[in-house]
Parts: sequence; C-alpha cells; structure tokens
Amino acid sequence: MGLRDQWYKNVIFYCLDVETYADSNGDGIGDFPGLTLRLDYLAGLGVNCIWLLPFYPSPGRDDGYDITDYCAVDPRYGSMADFTEFMVEARERGIHVILDLVPNHTSNEHPWFQAARTDPDSPYRDFYVWRDDDPGDTSDKSVFPGFQDGIWSYDEVAGAWYLHHFYDFQPDLNFANPAVRDEFRKIMGLWLQQGVDGFRIDAAPFLNTLVDFEPGQQFSRTHQYLEELRSFAAVRSGNAILLGEVDVSLSAIADYFGGGNELQSLFNFPLNRYLFLALQQGSADPIHFGLNELPTVPETGEWVNFLRHHDELNLSRLTKAQREQLFDAFAPDEKMRVYGRGIRRRLAPMLGNDQAWLRLAYSVLFSLPGAPLIFYGEEIGMGENLDLPERLSVRTPMPWTAYDNGGFSSAPPECYVRPLASDHDYGFQKVSVGKARGEPNSLLNWMASLMRVRKECGEIGAGTCSAIDTGTDAVLGLRHDIPDSTIVVFNNLSRERQTVTVDMDDVEIATATDLFTDRAYKPIESKTRRFRIDGLGYRWMRLRGIY
Repeated sequence: MGLRDQWYKNVIFYCLDVETYADSNGDGIGDFPGLTLRLDYLAGLGVNCIWLLPFYPSPGRDDGYDITDYCAVDPRYGSMADFTEFMVEARERGIHVILDLVPNHTSNEHPWFQAARTDPDSPYRDFYVWRDDDPGDTSDKSVFPGFQDGIWSYDEVAGAWYLHHFYDFQPDLNFANPAVRDEFRKIMGLWLQQGVDGFRIDAAPFLNTLVDFEPGQQFSRTHQYLEELRSFAAVRSGNAILLGEVDVSLSAIADYFGGGNELQSLFNFPLNRYLFLALQQGSADPIHFGLNELPTVPETGEWVNFLRHHDELNLSRLTKAQREQLFDAFAPDEKMRVYGRGIRRRLAPMLGNDQAWLRLAYSVLFSLPGAPLIFYGEEIGMGENLDLPERLSVRTPMPWTAYDNGGFSSAPPECYVRPLASDHDYGFQKVSVGKARGEPNSLLNWMASLMRVRKECGEIGAGTCSAIDTGTDAVLGLRHDIPDSTIVVFNNLSRERQTVTVDMDDVEIATATDLFTDRAYKPIESKTRRFRIDGLGYRWMRLRGIY
C-alpha cells in the first residue's frame, strides 16, 4: 500500500460538533450550512481531516450519542442535501471527513428498541441483550461511576432486564446477532456513498455483548466484528479508514489493529497520559517511558495523538500517585473532575493560559510519531464552562467574534444550544477567532504555522521514529527517518534554558535547517555538537533532504 493510500498518516485531524460550531439560521443551534461557510477558515488554518461528532436524529440526552436514526441528519442541523453540499465543499478544499459511528448502543427511543420491548417475538428483540433474572449489583462495571448505578436496567413493558454499559437510556446492541451487523454495513454503506472517508468507531471494546460465553469468546468476537467492518469499508471505498476509541491496557491495545486487517488508527490514550505527566514534571522522561511502552503496530497502522478532546482526560490507568499529581496540577477543584478518574477541562485553562507552555505542548504533540488531533476551539485557547454537567463543560459554542455574543449565532445568548465559556478570562470578548486573527503573535496564527510545518514533515507520519539522547532529561529529542530525509525535533519541557548535546555526523550538522523555532537560534556547533534551547523552547530541523 502506497503513501497515497495511507493518507491518514499525514493529516491534521480536527474534531468538531456541528451543533456548537456555527449557526446559519439564527435558531441558536449550529448547522451544516453554518459549518460549510466556515470551511475556508479550516482550510486556511491547515486542517485536512474533519472528524464530525454525531449529527444524527437524537433525543439529545447524551449530546447526540443516543441515536434514533443512523441514516439521517437531525433536522436541527439541516437536511441530507445540506450534508451533501458540505461534503462537496470540503472535498473541493482537499479536506477529508470522517463520521462518528456509534455501534455499541442506540437511544431507548430508537424504533428498534421500541419494537423489541413491546413484542418478545419481534425480530428486533434479539437486537439487544436481555435477561429475566435480577443481575444484582453491577455498579462496579459502570462506565460512568457516580452517574449510573449499574449496567442492567429493568424495562416494565418488556418484563425483562436489558444491558447498557453506558447510560440507562442507551441499550447495548447485540453484535452476536448477524442482523445487527448487517444493519451497520448498510449504515456505513450509506455514508460512504455520500463521500465520507471513514469512521471513528465509538467504544470499540464494547462490541462484545454476549451474556453467556466461553473464556476469550467475547474478545475474539469483538475482533471478528471489527475485521468485518474493515473489510466492508475497503470494498465500498478502498481508502476509507476506521479510527478506534480503544482505551484498554497496553497488553491488549495493539490487538485492535489486528494483523493490519482491523482498525487502521487508534487514539493514543496511553501516550496522552504520559504527555501530561511530562508537562507537569517539566521532564521528557514520562514521554520516553510512554513511547517505549507502546506496542509495535502493523505497517498500515497509525496512532492518533491528542492533548484534549470532547471527553474527559481519563487518568484511571495511571498509578494513584501519578493521578493525584495531575489532579493537583491541572484540576485542583473537585468540580474540575468527573467519574473519579478524569479531568473535564480544556487545555488553555489547564495550563493557566500560559502561551509559552501551550505552544510547547502543541509542539510536542505535533512531533510525536503518528497524526495529531486538535479539538475545535483549541487553536484559539478556548475555555470551558464548568457550570455544565459532566463532559458538556468542554462542548460549548465556538466564539467567532469579540462582539455579537461571540458570533456563533444571531439568536439571543439565552437561546444558544449551550451557554458559552463562562470564565471571565475566556469569554468571547477576550477569546475569539476574529480577535486572534488581528494579533500577529496570537495562538491561532502560531497554530497555522505549526500545522503548515507539520504537513511538510511527512517523515513524522510515515517514517521511523527514534529517541535522541539530548544529554538532559528536560529536552525531548525525536528523530523521524525516511530514505534520504530526516526530521529532528527538540522540545524543552522545563522552564530553564538547557544545553543540548546531539549525536549527529558532520553532514547532518552541516545540512541541519531550522523549519520552526520559538526564536532564532545559532547553528549547531560542529565541534562540540551542542546548542542551547530556551525554557519551553522548541526547534524543528530537517537534516539532508529538501528543505
């Protein structure tokens, strides 16, 4: 498979929610026509793959993840024709689009579930997982501790208990039923026909809803289903990707790539946690540890790296001491935490709106092996609204202007689908696209430069990555090699100026060309092989190759 077929290895993923991005008709709810009008902004920024959060018809009890129809657009966001127009305009700008596929569960208002609960002989009864006996206490298995008491709920109409690993209004689908798998092939086929370039598979490890099983059977069934989805996507659209939400142990995570025949991309949850430890400690050691712990992936496989996204920063797989370190540093108030394991904040307020620290964090992110992902609004240092429940705190409307209530909509702010970021330091008067555009040194303009440089450095997505011994724990040095070209990136995670010693040959030192730095630096000294890098500084260089 050539690099053209592996387009996902050198893209900038940008995650957004249609309902909170841009409203075109003044009803206070974002829509596809509004998003289409903002495609020039995204293309100019450097985004070349949009990941859309769910936009399907939904009661909206879980921000659209409780779906009643997988094959339609929620009327609040426009029509299928509006979606088609969006896809045409995105493709004209060279932007790929992937959709959130939510196969684990439906809304309890979905026609399938309504048919299943009212008629035990309905063919839809086996679309879900039922039991007649009381399951007892299952609170230890809930995905949302403190918000859900267990994973089984009794339905009075059905006269039986149904399984739900998430909220009780989201009954789990039974992927042991071939009819369910057939439905999802049809769903994928519909959206692939509309031109989408793939799917983000929500809660991939939960596609194993067998009640009675032999040891290992659930695990093998999950991978069988993912292999089926991959095969179907490849037949319908050879370049479509499946990006998996898989937050499992290191010993199991690589299995979701299969032998190159399951998911092409996985969110790099393991490295994400170590990245925050590195930011908190001012040391590259946690990142080195995380990189060394990552399993080998198939040639077609790719990690997608991120700092923040639409969910909480899940710290459950860290040690208790590490978790407390990050809570104390980035979420000192209990209201900033959720589910006993996570942080429900955006990056800018987590880092105290320290611009140098923010830029260093993104320089590290974009230098990691894999493809980078940013969450909408992160490019302007958007804040959160901690008055909103659970994860909605980071899913507030995009502020476009410093006037007209942020420019998200012409509706009064009380009619907005969700209140804007509420903190005084992050209100739309201070943080907006329009304000940032007029400031040459803004985070927005800096991020556009970073994205341009990253897209020019295909070595990072397609090359072989190795760590560089920099002679100091504070500086992360990464080297990315392809034949005849090398990219090296140095990031100083400490606030102190550091002396870096590098192991490069004379040709590499002579041809080292700065691509992106926090300031102008002198060339590497050829005799000592040393250079200095400022606190929270970064330096991107190409050795040999075409600069």
